[in-house]
Amino acid sequence: MSKVENLTPSCPINITINILSGKWKVAILWHLSKEIIRFNELKRLLPDITHKTLTMQLRELERDKIIYRKAYAEVPLRVEYGLTELGESIRPLLKSMCDWGKEYKRQFN
Repeated sequence: MSKVENLTPSCPINITINILSGKWKVAILWHLSKEIIRFNELKRLLPDITHKTLTMQLRELERDKIIYRKAYAEVPLRVEYGLTELGESIRPLLKSMCDWGKEYKRQFN
């Protein structure tokens, strides 16, 4: 997904929005915040995502230095994804989002 346009690039909230924009990025980061995961496992954890979309979202997160990709020289190729040191710093945000969602669900369901 492309970056959100018409946002002031120097504004910290806009930087965050641009990095996390994309239907699946937060869900991908949530799973990666728990453990290092291989591509096919991510695909299983997110059954409605297409192969192409997962690949694009992972590439964007890697480009933004939030996750890393580690490929092993094996046949078949084994690729793992995990959070970078910078990506680790997003864990509190993800936890806050989860907590907020639980509270919202509790109040309105």
